[in-house]
Amino acid sequence: MSNKFNTVLYTGVTNDLIRRVYEHKEKLNPDAFTSKYGINKLVFYEIAEDAIVAIEREKQIKAGSRKKKFALVQEMNPEWNDLYEDIIQ
Repeated sequence: MSNKFNTVLYTGVTNDLIRRVYEHKEKLNPDAFTSKYGINKLVFYEIAEDAIVAIEREKQIKAGSRKKKFALVQEMNPEWNDLYEDIIQ
C-alpha cells in the first residue's frame, strides 16, 4: 500500500485482503503506521497458496530495497492506481 503521493510504502500480510485494506482506508487503528503516514491506497498485492508462503514472501519483499519495491509496483500497476475497487468487484 502507499500514500496519496506514492512516497511511502507499506507491506503486510493478511488472510482477508478486502477487510484489511478497508481497515487501513478507514484508519480504524489511529496509532498504526498506515494511519500516521496516510497510507490508504492499494497499489500492489499477491495471492499466496497458504499462510506460510505468504509470510515468507512478505519477509522477502520487506528485506528488499526501496528500488525493488517500487519496481514490483511498477510492473503490476504502472499508473499506481488504487486497486481496491478492482478487488471488491
